[in-house]
This record gives sequence, structure tokens and C-alpha cells, in this order.
Amino acid sequence: MLSSFLLVHLPGSRGFSGNTVSSYRDTFVLFLQFMSDTQNKKPERISFADFTATTVDAFLRWLKSERGCSASTCNNRLAAIKSFFRYVQGEAPEWMDIASDILAISAKKTAQTEISYLSVDAIRLLLETASTNGIRDLALLSLLYDSGARVREIADLVLGDLRLEKPATVKLTGKGRKTRIVPLTVQVVGILSRYIKTLKLAAHGECLFKNWRGDPIGRAGIAYVLQKHAQSASVISPSIIPPKVTPHMLRHSKAMHLLENGVNLIYIRDLLGHSTIVTTEVYAKANPEMKRKAIEASSEKILKGSNYSTNEKEDLLRWLRKTI
Repeated sequence: MLSSFLLVHLPGSRGFSGNTVSSYRDTFVLFLQFMSDTQNKKPERISFADFTATTVDAFLRWLKSERGCSASTCNNRLAAIKSFFRYVQGEAPEWMDIASDILAISAKKTAQTEISYLSVDAIRLLLETASTNGIRDLALLSLLYDSGARVREIADLVLGDLRLEKPATVKLTGKGRKTRIVPLTVQVVGILSRYIKTLKLAAHGECLFKNWRGDPIGRAGIAYVLQKHAQSASVISPSIIPPKVTPHMLRHSKAMHLLENGVNLIYIRDLLGHSTIVTTEVYAKANPEMKRKAIEASSEKILKGSNYSTNEKEDLLRWLRKTI
């Protein structure tokens, strides 16, 4: 049942990407490890009877205590297990009772995580540092920031995904194999044009960014390139570049910078490829300066200005200084 769920149902019926299927698979790999470590049960001995609500709840506690997983990660693992048992309900109704008990398990409450992002000056310094190491690194990090893409979306890019003529765009394939077209700025188009001239790509389907061995660069490779230049930039200006910079921070940075410049959340949602505006709203909640401006604008409509002129205020202050 688990094999057909992972190999047929998720990629076929649900249309999930390989990365999503791998994430679901990893959940059950961890569950098998949990059963082996705590129940002394080998994978071949595990049956549906072992998937009780009590066992699944113990598995989630094990993830947190033994592996240090956050509540958010535990909720993701629980979601994968629930998805499997929704499939079981339709395929093997004799296990309906067990499936219902597991589907009734509540997800853990998670605290609002702080969004880490870089300032405009920090992004500028980071790209200036990258430019000293060749055009590839500059093109890679410039596109990562300018498109607001996920790191996997950049790693999967091929030459044919780029359109450098006006209007310049990049086609990104995100979660659930959904594609979106993202506009590119003139500056990034210039960098990409210079980078492509250094390549010998014969076909539109060839990978855009490669490592030193000539293989397609992966997520770890992109993270390494970014961290390398972030460390160099941090030496120059440690006050604006944190010790650790991740690819997702560039995505957050792009969203925050657009928001600070008055771009509507709807457009930011489409740029980032969020399925709902609720996901994008976290950026508005995370920006203290925007909150302050909103409060001040609201207060101006409610609280009237002072009835005293500037000269009258100065006279009053002088009188108070002499009196006190």
C-alpha cells in the first residue's frame, strides 16, 4: 500500500513533484527508524496495526526529542502520514477505524517565526563581492535575488527558460510543477547576457548553472556559493551582513524590498509563486517600519493637531524652564 502511494498515487494521481514525493518518503523512512529504535520492530514486521494514533503521537514526540525537529517540521511529517491514510481509506476501507484515529490527530501550534532578510545595501555589497569571483557567481546570485526564486527553481533552470529580449523574463517551475513567468530588471539582463556569452550551450534544454565539474549545480552548491561571498562581504561590513546567509533569505529580501517600495501584496504573491495571499501577508506583518507608518497615518486622521502655534509652544517651554 505504501509503495503504490509513493510510486503511483502521489506522482500520478496527485501530480506531485519528485521533491515532494521524496519528502513524503523521508517521513516513512524516519517512522521505520523510530519503530526499529523504540519498538525493536524491523520494517518487514510492521503492519497497519502498528499505525495507531498512540504510536504516531509517540513518533512525533521522538522527532522533537531525539532529532531536535521543530513543531513546524513535526507538522509536516504528520501531514504526510495523514495524506497516506486518506489514500488508505479509499483503497483499503477495512482499515477505516485506524485511518480515522490518525486523521483526528491535531497539529502542534507553531510560533510565528521571524523573517530574516538583508537590506538593500547588504544585497548591493553581496553582489559587488560576488562580481570579483567571475561572472557565473554574479549571475547566479543576481538572478536568485531579482526573481525571488526558490533555490530549487534556480538549480533546475535551463537556457530555454530565459527570455532576454524585451520584455525580459524567466520561467520558474515551483512546487507542484506549477510554472510562473517573472520579469527581470535591465541590470540583471545585462549580467545574464554577459554570462551566457561565456558558455557553450548548444541546446535550450541545457542546465544554465553548472559546478566546476560541469554538472548541474544543486541546492547545496548554490548555498555554498552564497555563503562564501556572504562571509567575504561580512568582513567588509559585519554590521549589515549576518554570519550565515541562506538562499531563502534572498527570496525574503526581494519580497520585503518590494513591499517597502509600495508594491501590492497581490503582485508579490504572484512573483513568489504563493498559492494564497495569506502566505505573502507574513512579510507585511514582519516589517516594523511599515507598521509604524500605518499607525501614524491612522493617528493623523483621528488626533487633531495642537491648537498652539510654534511661537506659543516656544514661549511655554521658556516659561517652564524658568519656573522649574
